[in-house]
Amino acid sequence: MSFLPEDFSAFICELDKLKSIKRQITLPCDGDRQENSAEHSWHVALMASTLAHYSEKPIDVARVIRMILIHDVVEIDAGDLFAFNDAAEHDAQAEKELDAAKRIFGLLPSSYAEELLSLWVEFEEAKTPDAEFAKAMDRVLPVFQNMQNQGGSWNKHAVTRDKIEKRNLHLKHCAPKLWDYVTRQLDTAVQNKWLLPAKS
Repeated sequence: MSFLPEDFSAFICELDKLKSIKRQITLPCDGDRQENSAEHSWHVALMASTLAHYSEKPIDVARVIRMILIHDVVEIDAGDLFAFNDAAEHDAQAEKELDAAKRIFGLLPSSYAEELLSLWVEFEEAKTPDAEFAKAMDRVLPVFQNMQNQGGSWNKHAVTRDKIEKRNLHLKHCAPKLWDYVTRQLDTAVQNKWLLPAKS
């Protein structure tokens, strides 16, 4: 079955809205303004393509990048929830995001909608090598960013080291050499008082 460009236009235009979703990370290179979710997705995708050789398991880099590029589209409806909000808020957010995924991907012809929804769910579950690496990349980018910004959002929200380690456990499993790098970075962050020590 062939489709016309207008069959995709509503979805393509809807994606513009992701550029208005603000995140906690700020950008020193641009007057300390808040990063938006579209920028974040682009940055994670490019980082994943650069670091793909660190994956312990074979991965399809093109699929990984595709997952990353769609994973935050749901924030158009659901907004961005700070990573370290409580579990109940994250559970509620997960429901909002699933509804958003169905609505936004539903703007596409059905075969495309089903394909993207399936890919989005795979990313969320992080059970396949592609999805686990994609999720690990999404979660590790703020480590790079906050280290370059003297703690950045960690300082602002009084985040402790154990929370960063827990959030990045996918990295420990799928790219242990990157995990080792991250733990050294967290040592430095704690020493510099950019990150609070782990709670005992």
